[in-house]
Amino acid sequence: VAAGYPRFDNEVKRPINLATRINVCRTQHQRASAFTQETNDLVSLETYVAHQSRGQPIAPWRDPRMSQSFINGEKRFKTRIGQLDLSCAECHDKQSGKHLAGNIIPQAHPTAYPLYRLEWQSVGSLSRRIRNCMSGVRAEPFAYDSAEIIELETYLMSRAAGMMVETP
Repeated sequence: VAAGYPRFDNEVKRPINLATRINVCRTQHQRASAFTQETNDLVSLETYVAHQSRGQPIAPWRDPRMSQSFINGEKRFKTRIGQLDLSCAECHDKQSGKHLAGNIIPQAHPTAYPLYRLEWQSVGSLSRRIRNCMSGVRAEPFAYDSAEIIELETYLMSRAAGMMVETP
C-alpha cells in the first residue's frame, strides 16, 4: 500500500501520508492512542508496511481530490525559503548529482522511505527528511502531518511515479 501514498482519506477527509494512515487506523479502529510522530513505534510500523511494497512501482494519487495537494506541493518545491533563500528545486533539480558536504545531491525521488540515515543514527520518514532539509536552509520546518508536508510528499511521489519502492 505504501506505493500509493499520500492519498485522500475518506475518514479524515483530507490527503494523508502512510504514517498518518497508521495513526488513523490505530485511533479509530483499534481505539488506541496515536503514536507520536517519528517515534520508534510509528517509524518501525511504517517501515514494515512500506517494506511490503518493496519492488512495487510507485503509483501516486489518481484521485482528483489530490490535485490541489499536488499543485501546492509543486509550488512549495519551487519556492525559495529560509535564510539561505533556496528552494527544493535549487538543489534537487539544478544541482542533482553534485556534492554537498560529501554527499551526492539526489533528484528528490523518495523511493526508499523510511530509510536509515547515518546522521540520524536511526530510520526516519520522508517527513523527517523534508524537515531536515528545511532546517538546512535555515527555514522553520513544517509540522509533521501538516498540509504543507503532505503537499510536498504528494509532489515528490509524483516525481517518482513508476520507480520501484526500495524501502529497507
